Amino acid sequence: MTLTEKIIAEHAGRPSVRPGENVWIRVDVLMTHDVCGPGTIGIFKNQFGADAKVWDPFKVALIPDHYIFTKDRHAMRNLEILRAFAKEQRLPYMYDADSPWYKGVCHVALAEEGFTVPGQTLFGTDSHTCTAGAFGEFATGIGNTDAAFIMGTGRIWVKVPETLRFILEGTLPDFVTAKDVILRIIGDIGADGATYRAMEFEGDGIRTMDMEERMTLCNMAIEAGGKNGIIAADEKTVAFVKAHTDKAFTTPASDPDAAFAGTVKYRARDLEPVVAKPFSPANVAPARSLKDVKLDQCYIGSCTGGKLEDLKAAARVLAGGRVRTRTVVVPATVSVAHALSIEQIRGRTLKRIFEDAGAKIGPPSCAACLGGPPDTFGRLNGSEVCLSTTNRNFPGRMGSPDSQTYLASPLTVAASALKGRITDPRDVL
Repeated sequence: MTLTEKIIAEHAGRPSVRPGENVWIRVDVLMTHDVCGPGTIGIFKNQFGADAKVWDPFKVALIPDHYIFTKDRHAMRNLEILRAFAKEQRLPYMYDADSPWYKGVCHVALAEEGFTVPGQTLFGTDSHTCTAGAFGEFATGIGNTDAAFIMGTGRIWVKVPETLRFILEGTLPDFVTAKDVILRIIGDIGADGATYRAMEFEGDGIRTMDMEERMTLCNMAIEAGGKNGIIAADEKTVAFVKAHTDKAFTTPASDPDAAFAGTVKYRARDLEPVVAKPFSPANVAPARSLKDVKLDQCYIGSCTGGKLEDLKAAARVLAGGRVRTRTVVVPATVSVAHALSIEQIRGRTLKRIFEDAGAKIGPPSCAACLGGPPDTFGRLNGSEVCLSTTNRNFPGRMGSPDSQTYLASPLTVAASALKGRITDPRDVL
């Protein structure tokens, strides 16, 4: 069996499963946030009763992160619903935006708080829940109705997906990142190329990536239609997980004779910085071919581009330079924001590098990645053109439907900020 099939089989209590089968499986973690949490809670109460209790309060994580730093009354109402539910259900893992326990972007916070564990299952009311597949677990996004059912039963009905295997041979050049790799893959197979399939990543190029780069890779599996992205756990995975939780876990891997729906190989040395043009992550072109695209904003943040290693990469480019366009930096979590004042490059903290370069640093959250109310930090207005480290560039995704968003790696976005137009980072590094 493949890695995904093994995890599903174990959680179904069966010796094996095959692609296409429908099975009941037990759920290890359910996550929801301020956007989908209220809907999930409403369905849960409607179906299980006003006084119903969640199946296991220690397996439910409520992580507000999307529309929290705003005066919008509708967004604030969502937060109040989460707070009331957490109090009513006595949920220990409510990371309230108005408390000392606030974390930031849910997908990064889940890893920091030890919810991402090899061999387990994690479901969340957010399509980018597949980020956690970087830790060798089956993680995927679901709708409010499915989440409500899990909330009441701890189980879910799953169709076993086929698995597509992507092998990255060799070590990536310094100017190519995981974001370039996954954009290249999506560009090659299309936005529907992995529809309801697991995307398993392996090879020397994957093993040399740190955990945060692997998270970026799995995060965008959904942009190719994938059910989940997944990477078998190795020593880096084990070290990270043990540093964040004392939970016991196993490290399953695909069998040598596992049947894959297809295998695609890439040579790391052949890859280069790429950009996804509006209005699809699959509309990919080399960064060097887009030098005529002038920018109104450069955005460095989100679950895909606001982790510490993302910001260190951007700071490496911006050190000693000055941006020529509005540049926004949004740390993914509170811990990443804190690290900006500690981590240094050539004697200067990351925070000082960003400030000296003229970038504006926002509070840790999803911020403009999903548009948000008009007072959202970094939100696009009018016909602005933005180059962003986020994961989607659909019309209106970062605010105004008249704006245009291009997607790229932190290296490419930072290099472009220095030039005021889309720039291959090799022209700056």
